[in-house]
Amino acid sequence: FVGRADDLIISAGYRIGPFEVESALLEHPAVVESAVVASPDPVRGEVVKAFVVLKPGRLPGDALVRELQEHVKRVTAPYKYPREIEFVDSLPKTVSGKIRRVELRERERQKKPG
Repeated sequence: FVGRADDLIISAGYRIGPFEVESALLEHPAVVESAVVASPDPVRGEVVKAFVVLKPGRLPGDALVRELQEHVKRVTAPYKYPREIEFVDSLPKTVSGKIRRVELRERERQKKPG
């Protein structure tokens, strides 16, 4: 099961479902929550972007970005890793508690028009 078509990320011809990448990130001991969306990219069309909420006491930084990227490569496939990771305090959610990926996707499109 890949998920909804509008959640699908097509990067350099690869079709990537966000849920597999999110699950891999959640397996990492530093991660509490994650959401993965497409981010516009001039070369690949789209790249995998992860919004990550860290566990208390874990500090964001370049070393942790690389560690999370390597973790996803090992758990899934090398082409599925998030090329961009943004550490956030919380993720936008619906009243029922589901992550609002559409809001995150729109934020990315506004920052980096395709």
